[in-house]
Amino acid sequence: MAATATAVASSVESRVRSEIERALQRSIKGLEYISTGDPAVGLTPRDTIYSRGTLKLYRYRAMAGEVYRIPVLLIMSLVSKPYILDLTPGQSLVEYLLKQGFDVYMIDWGVPRPEDSRLRFEDYVLDFIPDCVDHVLRDSGEPDVNVVGYCMGGQLSVMYAAMHPGGPLRNLACFTTPVNTDGMKLMKQWSDPRYFDVDRIVDTLGNVPPDLLYASFDMLRPASKLAGQVRLWDNMWNDEFTKSFRIFDRWASDQIPFPGECFRQNTKELMWANKLYKGEFELAGRPCDLANVTVPFIHIVAEHDHIVPYESAKDLVPLVGSADKREVMLKGGHVSLVAGGNAIYRLWPQLNTWLSERSV
Repeated sequence: MAATATAVASSVESRVRSEIERALQRSIKGLEYISTGDPAVGLTPRDTIYSRGTLKLYRYRAMAGEVYRIPVLLIMSLVSKPYILDLTPGQSLVEYLLKQGFDVYMIDWGVPRPEDSRLRFEDYVLDFIPDCVDHVLRDSGEPDVNVVGYCMGGQLSVMYAAMHPGGPLRNLACFTTPVNTDGMKLMKQWSDPRYFDVDRIVDTLGNVPPDLLYASFDMLRPASKLAGQVRLWDNMWNDEFTKSFRIFDRWASDQIPFPGECFRQNTKELMWANKLYKGEFELAGRPCDLANVTVPFIHIVAEHDHIVPYESAKDLVPLVGSADKREVMLKGGHVSLVAGGNAIYRLWPQLNTWLSERSV
């Protein structure tokens, strides 16, 4: 019994010492956290091969011998900066694809200027993306291209595929891409046309400020920001955790304005009328029919996505006309699906396997 008591006392002492040490480290690291600047992101070496207004088209420098000749073009949302796909060495989808032997390009939409408030989906789908695809083909010397779109970038990508059947697109992969806005229940309620005056917002502001968009995402999970701060403090002693938290927090807070006319179009035609899902959406007077998408297609969705709930994403695969099509659900949320430890072991290998089988 004496030996047991001694062992218990030793265990308690060890735990107390550990907690005291962690408390001290939290205080020290907390001061470092406040005093140091934001971590560097988007570090994979690249060249800007084309620019147009705020748009830049990057080609990333190869890290391995060429394995797959068909280049990969990454397309992001209009309201998020693209470095979520190139966070930091070891946590970069771009870096990963390069190491697998892919030739990687990315469209960076840039921060819209006041004059860009006139831009509509037509500009992106019928002009900017085809223009970038042409530059990718000329730069790579290949006749085909693979496209990978994330979130709203997936919407733009699938619209591009629908409007350019028979074009140079070889394979299309989308991550967490909404198509049925009836499944975005909270967002749909908050943008109810009875209370949400989108015309007044766009006519008054032009481009929609990122603070408005960021606040709407926060309201989907009101307690998540506070919970995140609690987790940060609890793990402040852990250098790896705090580094990862800072990088993700920087990106989440680093949103960009939504081009005004595109926001008006998105709200009225996609959110309110649900035209893309119903097959009624048109671009420049031409139907944008997802049945026209016939290239091999994969849609990877997140099990715990609160920004693009599964109910809003599940109909995308049935709507496209491809014979070779599939949906894959992986653990994770809207952001952790594509970046961080969860992505490294789940989404990235899935994408690599799927693309490599179709990029010979």
